[in-house]
Amino acid sequence: MNRFKIVLTALISFAVMASSQVFAGDLVIKGSTTILPIAQKTAEAYMAEHPDVKISLSGGGSGNGIKAIVDGTADIGNASRFIKPKEVDLAHSKGVYPVPFRVALDAIVPVVNKNNKITDLSMSQLKNIYLGKIKNWKEVGGTEGKIVVISRDSSSGTFGVWKELVMKKARVTPRALTVPSNGGIVQAVTTTPGAIGYVGLGYLNQEIKTVNVDGVKGNEENTLNGSFPISRGLFMFTKGWPKGDTMAFLSFILSKKGQQLVKEAGSIPLF
Repeated sequence: MNRFKIVLTALISFAVMASSQVFAGDLVIKGSTTILPIAQKTAEAYMAEHPDVKISLSGGGSGNGIKAIVDGTADIGNASRFIKPKEVDLAHSKGVYPVPFRVALDAIVPVVNKNNKITDLSMSQLKNIYLGKIKNWKEVGGTEGKIVVISRDSSSGTFGVWKELVMKKARVTPRALTVPSNGGIVQAVTTTPGAIGYVGLGYLNQEIKTVNVDGVKGNEENTLNGSFPISRGLFMFTKGWPKGDTMAFLSFILSKKGQQLVKEAGSIPLF
């Protein structure tokens, strides 16, 4: 782990110091919907400064973002988790060497319908809800009513972190409603009184209600001080060491201005 941190720090430092020279062209960015707000905001600002560069964005999940750089269908693959060993092996088998750039920090926050009276759940309660062992809100101090479990699909980096930190790798109940994006979670929870889901900080809004975990609120302060238990880094991966527009765009995100845009997008800046 220490070796990984040293290498990643070196990569980020190099990106920040890299030349700002831009070569006219197009950038294709695919992957995590968690990172999509960051990518949208920074891409708009970057294209405003560099009108000769066009950036196209699409979601699809972290797994698809990493797959896209391995297949060569994207310049940048967004992932709200770190690359998996089997993905590294697949990339290497195709002669591809993915390079990670951590661009932000994030918390994964449990959310419920705004009419739900629940304000706090323990990690154990969250796990048992998603295992399907706790099926009614009255079992966790709420009002009588069936719990509707909403989760992300397996290609989602958010799901991967939730499965590791909350589920401890146990399988989510097959009765869970699976949706393909953070936005899908928000919509489902908004329209379903008994629903529970989980989203990144950038997707929180007034239409859903956040739930504290073990008495700790999911926000920037508690993520940075380590007290919120469901947090992670957000990454952009490239196919080998980036050059040209790809390098310049990553350098922009990792600049002071870029990190301010990360914050405006609802995620947590690195500095």
